[in-house]
Amino acid sequence: MQHSTEIKWVSETKFDAHQNGKVFRIDGEGDESLSTGFRPKALILSSLAGCTGIDIVDLLKKMRVEFSDFSIKVTGDLTEEHPKIYDKVGLTYTIRLANADDKDKMQKAVNLSQEKYCGVTAMVKSFAALTVNIEYL
Repeated sequence: MQHSTEIKWVSETKFDAHQNGKVFRIDGEGDESLSTGFRPKALILSSLAGCTGIDIVDLLKKMRVEFSDFSIKVTGDLTEEHPKIYDKVGLTYTIRLANADDKDKMQKAVNLSQEKYCGVTAMVKSFAALTVNIEYL
C-alpha cells in the first residue's frame, strides 16, 4: 500500500496539502497569531493522536466497552539545535468509562495500540522518548 500527498505553494510560507480529494493548509508563519494553517512538525503529533485514537476506539468497541468524552493530548519537546526535532513526546488519553471496572480493558487497548497497531507510534519511537498516561473522568 502506498500513501500519497501533494502540497501546492499558496503564498509566503503557506502550502495547501491535497490528500484523497481533501485539502488542509500548512503554514510556517513564525507568529502563531498570523498563521492560517497547521505547523508541519505539529502535524506529526496530530497524526500520532489520530492513529492511536482510531486503534483505541476500534479495540474498545470489540471489547464492548462503553465510553464517552474521549480525547488525546500530545505534547512534543523540540531540541535546541538544528534540525530541531522532537526528542520527547507525551501522550495523555482522557476518557469517561461507563463502567469503572473497564479500566483494565482501556489499559489493554492503549498497550495494544502502542505496542502492536499504531504505525505512527513506531515511527515516533524511532526518534523520541514516548511517555503515555491515561486519565479517567
